[in-house]
Parts: sequence; structure tokens; C-alpha cells
Amino acid sequence: TAAGKVVFDPIRRKNVALTPEELLRQLVLLYLLESQGYPSNRIRSEIGLTLNGMPKRCDVVVFDAALQPWLLVECKSPKVALTQATFEQVARYNLQFRAPFLAVTNGLATYSAALDFQGESFAFLSDFPDYNLANEP
Repeated sequence: TAAGKVVFDPIRRKNVALTPEELLRQLVLLYLLESQGYPSNRIRSEIGLTLNGMPKRCDVVVFDAALQPWLLVECKSPKVALTQATFEQVARYNLQFRAPFLAVTNGLATYSAALDFQGESFAFLSDFPDYNLANEP
């Protein structure tokens, strides 16, 4: 059990309880920062929002150069299968944020999608979106 164990979150700059979902969130943050080159000052984790009057939390939100939500990432426990319901959850969160990219991961599988709000459609991506391409001045 992970009772009492903590991990340092470089985004929140504090120790947080090490749960299976938190471990995955930290691995996603590490991947975005180290492998994908996302700037740490444009990433926030555990952002609160209200959905149908209920408080919810979005795992990771990446902001673009204009500081608008650009990518929402929802992390699930590896024990949780990624289903239509999982996508619908992050899509509902995104009704408030209107980010052009969404991703959901359980550590075993990761799905990223580019959204087209006008066309009311989406396209799956092979990886997280390239931060540099979408955020050039």
C-alpha cells in the first residue's frame, strides 16, 4: 500500500500523496516536460471546475502562449479501462475549458485527440500534440 508515501509534484511544487493515479499523473508530467519539451510554467495540475453544480478536478491542463487552455489530460488508474465514458468525462470538463486537444491515459494506453469545435468532430493523434507547433508567436 502507498499509505504515507508522497511524491514531489514539480508543477504544484509540493509533496502529494502517492496514489496510483498520482503516480501516473507524475509520469505524464515528466513525459510532457522531459520528452515533449512542454514549458512547466504553462502546465497546471489538479485544476478545479464546477460541472452541473458539482466540484470536479481536471488532472492536467496545458495552456498556450495566450494562456488559454490548450490540452486537457485525464489520468485514470491502470485498473480502469479507457471507455467511451472516460472520454465523455474529459469532454464534459472541456465544455468549460474549450481546449483544442484532449488526452486520456491509464498508463497502459493513452489516447490523444484534436478537436474541431466548428465541425463538431475530432481526430485521434499518435501522441500528445506538439506544443511548439501550436504555440509559436
